[in-house]
Amino acid sequence: MIFVGEGALLWRAVQHTLDSDLPVDLVCGPRPAVNGARPDVPFRAAADVNSVAAELVAASTDGVVWSLNNRTILRAPVLSSGLRVLNVHHGPLPAYRGLPEVALVYAMLRGEREFAATLHQVDAGIDTGPVLAADRYPIGPDEPFHTVLRRGLQICHGLFERCLPLVAADPAWSGETDRPSGAGPSGYFGRRELARLPQHRDHPDFGRATDLGFLAGYLPELASVLE
Repeated sequence: MIFVGEGALLWRAVQHTLDSDLPVDLVCGPRPAVNGARPDVPFRAAADVNSVAAELVAASTDGVVWSLNNRTILRAPVLSSGLRVLNVHHGPLPAYRGLPEVALVYAMLRGEREFAATLHQVDAGIDTGPVLAADRYPIGPDEPFHTVLRRGLQICHGLFERCLPLVAADPAWSGETDRPSGAGPSGYFGRRELARLPQHRDHPDFGRATDLGFLAGYLPELASVLE
């Protein structure tokens, strides 16, 4: 298996895969995502994963690529390579596509009482590929953003742990029988919606939905817009 992305969510998944006695062929991500914790795992530094598609194909032993906390939009060099890319997206699809932290703020401003982690196969769109599995979790009416996001990241990792053995047993796994259909209203929350967040300062839940707490340093784009 190959892993693309960055940060703690990616490396926690890599560690769990190794602990499960499953092979990790390569980890690919931008600098400074240095493989200091697992120097025995091959690491390829790349700002754009699409630029090293041939290397991913050469390294892969099972044709599976896991995308975790991956900010790069995957394009034809990877998607037409024959590799199957599976992405863990923090948000219910298709309702909350795009940047997960931005989508979560808008979900809280809309009064959503639950959110989700979704596993889907990556296609040429952005978070539009077939949904394979999803785990929903509650949003408390008084909970700040940082509490909800931390819970969501735990749910994302739990979803990965649950689906990993299924994909390992069958790289062509078609998903859970009771998975969400992926139908319904579709919303995209990217940098345009990020820039519009200050327009919602009069919303009664704006303070709660934008309370980054200790996560402010990990979300510089969002923190900058909210200053």
